[in-house]
Amino acid sequence: MLDAFDAQHPRLTLSEVAERSGTPLTTAHRLLAELAAWGALVRRPDGRYEIGRKLWDLGLLAPVQLELRQVASAFLLDVHTATRDTVHLAVREGLRALYVERISGRESVAVVSQVGSRLPLHATGVGKVLLASAPDDVVDQVLHQLTRETRHTVADPRVMVRELAEVRRRGWARTAEEMSLGAASVAVPVTVERASGPIVVAALGIVVPVHRRDVGRLAPVLQVAARGIGRELARSEQFH
Repeated sequence: MLDAFDAQHPRLTLSEVAERSGTPLTTAHRLLAELAAWGALVRRPDGRYEIGRKLWDLGLLAPVQLELRQVASAFLLDVHTATRDTVHLAVREGLRALYVERISGRESVAVVSQVGSRLPLHATGVGKVLLASAPDDVVDQVLHQLTRETRHTVADPRVMVRELAEVRRRGWARTAEEMSLGAASVAVPVTVERASGPIVVAALGIVVPVHRRDVGRLAPVLQVAARGIGRELARSEQFH
């Protein structure tokens, strides 16, 4: 039943769940009600269902996610202490950026990310970092569905390809009002060195008001923290 939901189908009606899972409609209705009562699913005002917070809370107990958050938390706090801005950590989940940790900043800026949020890879700083290191098939899928979240969102595949190349070249990504108006972001990859070569396991980002003039100077602060997280994770069996 839960397998009916994926990155391309995050919200489904009762009939869509029944069809995609091969479950009789009456059975699907009963099971969806039970899953919603438990918290695994949420029924939206429009009648569609989406994955609920309960599964997210359980997912945080998975060894890899749990260790990532435990290791990264001190480094996120360091960045927050130095900047007083909103800092967050995200991983790639399919075609979305899944936010696994966040510390809120002092300035009033529209930050749409919450712990557990799944936001578009192409419209967020952490998302662009994760997309730049993603397999070619993932990049191709994203390029074919560039939704315009605001009037500033990059929705042209050719422009996005150039942006991703620039992210790979300089080692960090930047956005300006692409996910929410009034907000800018900078993000860097968290890389773990393996015997087979380095691998990007997460992205560390910061959100500031778009009028800030020191946005570009935040990348080195994030890179120091990201290297620290990567070194700690490299010692863990979960990331080998």
